[in-house]
Amino acid sequence: MRILIGADTYAPHVNGASVFAQRLAAALTPRHEVHVAAPATGRRSTVTVTSAGVVEHRVRSLPVPGHPGFRFSPPVALRSAARRILDRVRPHAVHVQSHFPLCRALVDAARERGLLVIATNHFMPENLVHYLPIGDSGRSVVHDWAWRDAARVLAKADVVTAPTPYAAALATVAGVPGPVLPISNGIDLTRFGGAADAAGFRLLHGLADKPTVTYVGRLDAEKNLDVVVRAFASVRRSLDAQLLLVGSGAQGPALRALAARLGLGENVIFTGFVPDGDLPSAYAATTVFVNAGTAELQSLVTLEAMACGRPVVGADAAALPHLVVDEGTGYLFPPGDVDALAGRLLAVLGDPARARAMGRRARAVAEQHDETRTVAAFEALYAIRSATAPVGVAA
Repeated sequence: MRILIGADTYAPHVNGASVFAQRLAAALTPRHEVHVAAPATGRRSTVTVTSAGVVEHRVRSLPVPGHPGFRFSPPVALRSAARRILDRVRPHAVHVQSHFPLCRALVDAARERGLLVIATNHFMPENLVHYLPIGDSGRSVVHDWAWRDAARVLAKADVVTAPTPYAAALATVAGVPGPVLPISNGIDLTRFGGAADAAGFRLLHGLADKPTVTYVGRLDAEKNLDVVVRAFASVRRSLDAQLLLVGSGAQGPALRALAARLGLGENVIFTGFVPDGDLPSAYAATTVFVNAGTAELQSLVTLEAMACGRPVVGADAAALPHLVVDEGTGYLFPPGDVDALAGRLLAVLGDPARARAMGRRARAVAEQHDETRTVAAFEALYAIRSATAPVGVAA
């Protein structure tokens, strides 16, 4: 089959939706002709073929204000660009990863041509409205409008999916016609969980060989990393440990300043951006993974850490409880509760046998999210022909 994946966020962007789209495209290429439509890295549209064999149709884009490195394709003339891509590729299925401008244009153009449209929702308004300086009431209004807008676009798809049952239910409640199918983003179990160079990672980033609390991902406001840093300060009063923050983001300078004010000094290590290929080594250098985010529809990094056999302490919010089994694969804590988070971290760090047992159970949970199952599920959906399946039928 020829499959076109539409993504408003894609490499070099670093976030869950972008990483999922990239991994799905690569996993499909051995059996299918795969094309991706995504924002260009500049103002000119381009067509290139990656080393993995994915044909990338990059659409002219502009930088996202206030978010260096992120770009978007402006709506002007975007429908025409989408039509040109579809007429050139002539895909059997169009699989969009959002309802934002580029994917919205692809959905409308695909509907005009009677093409099968699959839509995967990775969106939670909380990840955007968090940044708006309009007060709680204003953010509430924008939050509700954002869901209505998303539902209008997603309703045009033949099939809508989401990464977890929580995410599927959230979309349905927001007005997306159901059923919304829960299909995990999946994890490459051969990459995460095998032998990894923990010692080399420690040497490269100046890490000591001692108990390590790790977070991987964007250093942005909705990740609540100030809670993690404050909890770690409490952990340090009882245990010689270190905090490893892998990634970059707008909150980086503020988090560094907070760590300095709390006297954490060299015990908080900021690596900055780390290539995807080095992440298994980062997890291998980890004792316990932490995720204090409250707007996770699945959390690929949490799944990666679990696949590497690491226990997780996560906020009891959004989709994290689908992965983190309290007292099983790790611990849940009330969102924003610094003292509770510190206590859960100490419970793992202070008991290596417990940490190892939780890590084994975490790996077993991660194995339920094998990427091969995810790819097979989407291949089954792509095989639905729009000529025989009317709009709205989820097969």
